[in-house]
Amino acid sequence: MIALDGRHILHLRFDLPPGHDAELMQRLHRLLEDFTPRVQIIEPDSAVLDLTGALRYWKRDTRALTGVVQLRALAYYGLPSAAGAGPTPMLAAMACALTAPGRRTVIDDSPQAIDAFLRPRPVRELPGVGAKTAATLTEYGLHTVGDIADIPQHTLQRLLGARAGRTLHDRAHGHTDTTIVDPTPASATISAEHRFARDELDPAAHRRALLTLAADLGARLRDSSQITTGLTCTVRYADGSSTRRSRSLPEATHHTVLLARAAYAVYDTLGLQRARVRGITLRADALRPAERATRQLTLDAGDDKPLAIEAVADRARTRYGSHVLYPAALAINAPPLPARRRSDSSGNGR
Repeated sequence: MIALDGRHILHLRFDLPPGHDAELMQRLHRLLEDFTPRVQIIEPDSAVLDLTGALRYWKRDTRALTGVVQLRALAYYGLPSAAGAGPTPMLAAMACALTAPGRRTVIDDSPQAIDAFLRPRPVRELPGVGAKTAATLTEYGLHTVGDIADIPQHTLQRLLGARAGRTLHDRAHGHTDTTIVDPTPASATISAEHRFARDELDPAAHRRALLTLAADLGARLRDSSQITTGLTCTVRYADGSSTRRSRSLPEATHHTVLLARAAYAVYDTLGLQRARVRGITLRADALRPAERATRQLTLDAGDDKPLAIEAVADRARTRYGSHVLYPAALAINAPPLPARRRSDSSGNGR
């Protein structure tokens, strides 16, 4: 018997090979649309599917259909994937983040199943809970999602503010305001990935990787006369799990120094301590033409020198190659290796 009550959302994270074909995600998108038209690609390596209307057609329940989706991605493209499924995109994404490649975690659409999954989870795993919020909650003895679910909403609002407290209270009970997968194409993005030669514990090495990625994205944005309005940083760990954080920029930009500052700020919100990091991906979101900037692209007065150096470096790269000049912080051992690039969602990646 196939249960059709509620929604059935599937979140997939693909284990993409280094230097993969830029068209691979588009081919995966077409494969996923064979199961349901409600598919949303989330760069750089994930997809969300609304399987609600597909279960009756395929005559399978959520777990079985998820297995078919994973098997086809593996058979057609040799790509293992981690899968999380649940009644909301939030629960599906949380389940996927805890699942190893080749496996699947399914949360049934019942209050008991949702509570059983959510309540033991650390507060940091709830979307929207960064290092600062987690520290505030921990200070008051709120360590797990169950702890948050058990206290009154107005108490959370006094601790975190009205909107943040209400949102966190809802999420601790598995409620979100987003239940439908949006199949419309996302805004154009470009991304670059750094994979460490070994699982890396050193935060300084993490920051050097972020600088490499910011420099790569900045050069590509300037070369294509584009600016970005936000950054998304994805950190992958030795156990196969990952964490993703996004930040809107105060001003759309294509300057490396500003992109690096924003990347560092996003990284700092993760509060990593002795984390074994396998790779970092940095994505520039919601690209638009540089001439459409609402404000002039300038830096603070103290950034005049980095801006002048950036212009010189761009000219040198154009003439002599992409890695003739690079930040001194990257010269500790050897010139930086090229970041693995991901194309934008409109097919204009470089």
